[in-house]
Amino acid sequence: MNTTEQLTWRAALASSHTALETVVAAVRDDQWDLPTPCSQWSVTQVVQHAAGDQLAYAATLGHGDGPAYDPFAPSGTIDGSPFSLVSTAIERTADAWALHHADTAPTPLPQGELPVTVAAGACALDAAVHAWDIAIATGQPSPLYDQLSAFLLMVAKEIVEPLRQWGAYAAAGTTDSDSATDQLLRYLGR
Repeated sequence: MNTTEQLTWRAALASSHTALETVVAAVRDDQWDLPTPCSQWSVTQVVQHAAGDQLAYAATLGHGDGPAYDPFAPSGTIDGSPFSLVSTAIERTADAWALHHADTAPTPLPQGELPVTVAAGACALDAAVHAWDIAIATGQPSPLYDQLSAFLLMVAKEIVEPLRQWGAYAAAGTTDSDSATDQLLRYLGR
């Protein structure tokens, strides 16, 4: 695939899930309490939030239960391995999307059912951007690359504006960069 081709939603979702798992696996024991670009949340809290959101997508698609905690009020304490929490959530979500073949899909977002590219893209956006948050907080390289970011930016422009009122995303920033990754991060208020 050349760099000008757009990713499919399935490829973007798989790439975003891989990014989240890879970044969480590389967090050192002394980094779980570090602050992140997510205002007032530590690395552990972002991990809890990201895993909870993935479980919410899977449950909305009819595959298992949602999180047993509020992903928007993460405690900062994980029973067991953070990697296992994320890996289990991603596996369930990936399985749910693998079984989904309709043109639209339900979401846990206030927008409800959306075209499948946008719905799955929103799930991918959540995983990838929180992977970036964790990577930045722990000194890892960015897991975002321009082809993925271009797809996620297209999705973000479809879903983000109504979510800003609940604090899900900060106000959009500006950038002079042509990089899709920079544009995505600024659009999301990072």
